[in-house]
Amino acid sequence: MGTEAVSSIGFLGAGKMATALAHAWLTAGLAREVHASDPVPQARAAFQAQTGIAAGESNRDVVERADVLVLAVKPQTMAALLAEISPHLEHRHLIISIAAGLPLRQLAAGLGPSTRLVRVMPNTPCLVGASASGYAPAETATPADVALVDRLLNAVGTAYRLPEHLLDAVTGLSGSGPAFVYVIIEALSDGGVRMGLPRDVATALAAQTVLGSAKMVLETKEHPGTLKDMVASPAGTTIAGLHALERGGLRAALMDAVEAATLRSVELGKK
Repeated sequence: MGTEAVSSIGFLGAGKMATALAHAWLTAGLAREVHASDPVPQARAAFQAQTGIAAGESNRDVVERADVLVLAVKPQTMAALLAEISPHLEHRHLIISIAAGLPLRQLAAGLGPSTRLVRVMPNTPCLVGASASGYAPAETATPADVALVDRLLNAVGTAYRLPEHLLDAVTGLSGSGPAFVYVIIEALSDGGVRMGLPRDVATALAAQTVLGSAKMVLETKEHPGTLKDMVASPAGTTIAGLHALERGGLRAALMDAVEAATLRSVELGKK
């Protein structure tokens, strides 16, 4: 596929994730044109403020002007959107859904069995080129479609092609995960403030600690437990802190959070 830009990408729904992806793909030079629609004026205004692209109200206008269509509405409103746009789809259209929980079979039922479809679960760090995504193509998607989606997602982070049944787990882990990590950063900052650090310094140290630790995992390829043991000296400060985390049930709480978010994604797909 090379590194050429997609001729035109249209976002049906201009919320936060659509805005993040549009901004990232424009910045990376992966889209020559971007179009967007949303019924909510505030969402249209925010999209334009962050991307420089005016969003309209008409979904049909976006369908007519874009070759790649990103379905970025809430799962609860997807059925109405599919019914609206399906009469206007052409063979040139590639449909990418970023709606949590909605399976490819449900999208195909609303758009037609021959529609080229790829289901994607990205996350908001795509805005800073650090997304963690999973995707699953339908059988109707061509090898060129799969290569394009892979290129779009890897340009703004890291992406993995997975069997569709695993995308709910991706939703629970990396889709919802940034919110879990923000809570951890906030809590670490609170701890620093409690021990006397200024808030701005505590937050910066906490965020940089999470960033650096993640880089260590990714770049050294060491197991997180091995890296943890490297920091924890016998009878030292770190093992004392780790004991406090175990006593507070941090591991179980984070595992439960991923499970709860995954199960909610499954539930959304059944409605």
